[in-house]
Amino acid sequence: MRLDKYLKVSRLIKRRTVAKDVCEGEKVSINGKVAKPSAEIKPGDTITINMRNHVLEVKVLATPPSVRAEDAESLYHVLKDEKNE
Repeated sequence: MRLDKYLKVSRLIKRRTVAKDVCEGEKVSINGKVAKPSAEIKPGDTITINMRNHVLEVKVLATPPSVRAEDAESLYHVLKDEKNE
């Protein structure tokens, strides 16, 4: 699954266009490497998202094409969630 779509389906980022913009801004990495929106995601990958004063690192557990909002958190496991103030 594409990275931008995964970020939207998993609700880590609310809209796919925003996910695409964040990826193009080099704020997202997969397994330690900066990733483009079209990068392929698979279970076991680690995604790190660097927003202004927030770093979120998750491990991908599943990549279904769609999921209900209440089940979105089952697609990943949070490894690190740091807020820098």
